[in-house]
Amino acid sequence: MDFLDQKLSNYIDQHSQEETPLLKSLSRETHLKALLPQMLSGHPQGLFLSMISKMIKPKFVLEVGTYTGYSAICLAQGLIKGGHLHTIDINEELHSLCLNYFKESGLDQFITQHIGDAKNIIPKLDMSFDLIFIDADKQNYAVYFDLIIDKLNSGAIILVDNVLWSGKILNDKKDKDTQAIHDFNRKVHLDSRVENLILPIRDGISILRVK
Repeated sequence: MDFLDQKLSNYIDQHSQEETPLLKSLSRETHLKALLPQMLSGHPQGLFLSMISKMIKPKFVLEVGTYTGYSAICLAQGLIKGGHLHTIDINEELHSLCLNYFKESGLDQFITQHIGDAKNIIPKLDMSFDLIFIDADKQNYAVYFDLIIDKLNSGAIILVDNVLWSGKILNDKKDKDTQAIHDFNRKVHLDSRVENLILPIRDGISILRVK
């Protein structure tokens, strides 16, 4: 869903930091080779992820939903010395594409790709995270939140994508994905452990701060 007039969207692109050649190439290859290329974070959202990471300066970052690696590269840009990003995706077919771009970005030594079900992988990650980005199957958003909340340092940030779901969260009759996102939004809003704000960036990004 486009929340802004196309002219305003173009203005934002023209007056924001330019997309790097590497990320342009990754975006282009994603549209050529991957199914559902609209799942790509893309330029403005990628800048947002990168800027948040650079402000937080995280030691450990967790991403649930790698896709073709665009967002992982953006998130890894803010890692402090000795920092590391763990990214999880169930789709093994895109693993080599991600790895190629991680290597080209020079960040591959700071990124570990996990292939499999995030519900099984997250409990095995024995560390505390400073920044988490959730952008995987929508029906498990609440499950991921419950799995990661005790792995977060005080002041840590959770970013969650697609929380406005093309505006469908306003529908009276909701499909399973839409209902799951609505339930997640309500769940974290009522959780006293976090502060929450929904931003109308792209398809809606929720930013949660652990108290």
